Amino acid sequence: MNIDAAIAKDQVADPVRRARQLRSLIEGAAPAIEQGRQVTAEVQGALHDAGLFRLYLPRTYGGEEVQPATFVAVVEEIAKADASTAWCVAQASGCSLAAAYLDPDVAREIFGAPDAVLSWGPVGQNAKATNVDGGYRFSGTWPFASGSRHARWLAGHCPLVDVDGKPRLWPDGKPMERTLLFPKSSATIHDVWHVVGLKGTGSDSYTVSDVFVPALYSFARESADDRREKGPLYRFTSYQLFGASFAGVALGIARAALDAFIVVASNKVPMLAIKPLRESASVQLHVAQAEARLQASRAFVFQTLEQMWDTVARGDEFSMQQRATLRLAAVHAVHQCKEVVEMAYHLAGGTAIFENQAFERRMRDIHAVTQQVQSQISNFEVAGQVLLGLPVASKLI
Repeated sequence: MNIDAAIAKDQVADPVRRARQLRSLIEGAAPAIEQGRQVTAEVQGALHDAGLFRLYLPRTYGGEEVQPATFVAVVEEIAKADASTAWCVAQASGCSLAAAYLDPDVAREIFGAPDAVLSWGPVGQNAKATNVDGGYRFSGTWPFASGSRHARWLAGHCPLVDVDGKPRLWPDGKPMERTLLFPKSSATIHDVWHVVGLKGTGSDSYTVSDVFVPALYSFARESADDRREKGPLYRFTSYQLFGASFAGVALGIARAALDAFIVVASNKVPMLAIKPLRESASVQLHVAQAEARLQASRAFVFQTLEQMWDTVARGDEFSMQQRATLRLAAVHAVHQCKEVVEMAYHLAGGTAIFENQAFERRMRDIHAVTQQVQSQISNFEVAGQVLLGLPVASKLI
């Protein structure tokens, strides 16, 4: 193999590099993505061509089954260009973990198309499913289905109930739940995504009314009995992988905002001043602190993911300490990134409020990231409970 061919092969093999190569295209489309409240068709096509929706899909079905640290780095690269696009890639990839639990023929039906995307939202408050002959009948409304506008299939996480509506419970008293998959045409989509940040994710809600789903089109998340794929990736829970990817979105936003501020600080002379911003001792201090915040929180996330990968690659189970550390690393990164973006926004002065600059959209997007349930500050309490040897009830760990 000649050198050029070896380089080309390496580029194809490296999903982070493939994501980096799309940044210019995605950044150019970012205003249209925000205005249209969905990822543009051109960007969707480029993401599919680069295989970036298939990174968590099992190799059995043409996916790459990458390590979580690699995936978070991909999300980070995309988020440097546009956070909404990165969020949609993260969400769709998290949903593609379903393939590890499904009957192979069903998995190929749902994920076999080159532009396949599955989308879902959290458990709906009124969602319920009942066992019937051959499958389940279910109804409900689910919120926040990011990327649902370009998805072909949807899913609903449903508590199981008896015919009289009584919740079905496992022997330990926990409610039984199934995830039911169905074509998007079976649902009514509600255009509710009119928000301050992450506008381009199109995270609409959807309703299903008394729809039948065959049993093969369902699975129990994180159930060892339902999991068919045995690779290390599928020993992580979807909560863990979603939470880590949200940290990747925040890291990309913060990196882009800080880099943009450094450019502004090198050239902008503030009103009533005679020297560029970078000559200010205060600016120098804040930039250095921001860089430390960003690099330290990033290192914490990646170190934790790599250590956990080593654990499952050996065939061991995660300890509660490891699970708490990942939750801590992810939520810590999101909030450190918020501080970095706020610093860049405020020190850029009036420049930051213009839509054609690099700050105001990222300021809104990072604050939208912090509102997601896995990024809210209350997650520190869950990690603290584990560190202090207390029982933990939250399933987000």
